[in-house]
Amino acid sequence: MTLNANWSYPTSIRFGAGRIRELADACTASGIQRPLLVTDRGLAQMPITQNALDLLEAAGLGRALFAEVNPNPNEMNLAAGVEAFKSGNHDGVIAFGGGSGLDLGKLIAFMAGQTREVWDFEDIGDWWTRADSEAIYPNIAVPTTAGTGSEVGRAGVLTNSITEEKKIIFHPKILPSIVIADPELTVGMPAFITAGTGLDAFAHCVEAFSSPFYHPMSQGIAVEGMRLVIENLPKAYQTPDDLNARANMMSAAMMGATAFQKGLGAIHALSHPIGAMYHTHHGTTNAVCMPAVLQLNADKIRVRFNQVGGYIGVEGGFEGFCDFVDHFNDRLGIPKRMADLGVQNADIDRLVKGAIADPSCGGNPVTLTEENLRQLFEAVL
Repeated sequence: MTLNANWSYPTSIRFGAGRIRELADACTASGIQRPLLVTDRGLAQMPITQNALDLLEAAGLGRALFAEVNPNPNEMNLAAGVEAFKSGNHDGVIAFGGGSGLDLGKLIAFMAGQTREVWDFEDIGDWWTRADSEAIYPNIAVPTTAGTGSEVGRAGVLTNSITEEKKIIFHPKILPSIVIADPELTVGMPAFITAGTGLDAFAHCVEAFSSPFYHPMSQGIAVEGMRLVIENLPKAYQTPDDLNARANMMSAAMMGATAFQKGLGAIHALSHPIGAMYHTHHGTTNAVCMPAVLQLNADKIRVRFNQVGGYIGVEGGFEGFCDFVDHFNDRLGIPKRMADLGVQNADIDRLVKGAIADPSCGGNPVTLTEENLRQLFEAVL
């Protein structure tokens, strides 16, 4: 089967090896004549980034680059990006990279025309209606990892550097107008990034599947996403140039981000404050948190995991799934505790405060309290 297709769910997606060559055409289709390519510092000088800039330059679209992007981007990165966008007289953004580059790129396109501060658009109630929707610039997303699925999301995660909190900034028009999902761009990822980002996609699918809310479309997408990760992440990890495995992981990443419209839960409620305060890798943090959260939610989710084990390729029902997660993490080099990620002398009181305020709490099958969150942090730290 040739893994090459055009999709329109939830946005226009150009999927397949080599499709980065369509970047200039995607700009034209999105009405962008002066794009600013936004990526992180690590990717800025990589061949895949320079090739993208070459493609833009050859098409007469310039080669403007902004790469002052932290692994957990904050409002200072955003302000610098907006300034670069305005001073360069740009009319759209190419968000290029992993979750950090994609999120910040989307938020630069969103905020470049706004007059209110970014925190006024946090994903609370109808705060998104505060934005001037006519002043939002288009963005194109080009993922270079297979994890966050930010390329199909209507939000961006931004760390408040003062309060050390991760905030979700939402607006429907943050959704990229076109996604170029080219698995060739992910081949050069280091093994630990392949593992961590892949397990981020897995966590999205697991939490969406576990969420108690009614959303049958997301439920089905989450199941297939889990299956794709289980079958393909080890292949991508062990054989980096396996393009079929890489392509299936890119699909799983987009599926996870689509599925979590149904809800996230305690895994993300824990990982968001840990990442904001201690700057750990988000997907790896999710993977470390998953076993403890599965045990917390066991009574609420056992039956549904019993039902799908055969399809996703995991025997033994819910208990078998929990055993699988432990072995999956080990196989992919994921540490057992946050201490192994450099989190020392953690301030559990602050972490609990951050977790209980995180919007992901609302999608957890078991109601989250300060007491059970504290127990979870003690287990994962």
